[in-house]
Amino acid sequence: QVQLVESGGGLVQPGGSLRLSCAASRSIFGVMYWYRQAPGKQRDLVASITYGGTTNYADSVKGRFTISRDNAKNTVYLQMNSLKSEDTAIYYCKARTPTSDYWGQGTQVTVSS
Repeated sequence: QVQLVESGGGLVQPGGSLRLSCAASRSIFGVMYWYRQAPGKQRDLVASITYGGTTNYADSVKGRFTISRDNAKNTVYLQMNSLKSEDTAIYYCKARTPTSDYWGQGTQVTVSS
């Protein structure tokens, strides 16, 4: 069993930055992900990172968002720069293990002036 706790969401103006964190209750040797879900829309993949640090991004966030992880702290981060109103969503962390996928509870990000 793995518990994931996200933090760092909030209200930010367009063009601003936020850093999300996701702390896992134990070491994760698989891929970790950030997803987001806007009101009335499906949950979409934002970024992923392997244990060794290989990353992938959705086209909509390339060049603006950076995913990283600190394996010693069992934590994955999402640095979000140049935020736009369309980035407004609940952001979820997911951890993949050999037996199951685990989700965090989500953190709200609102981009508005």
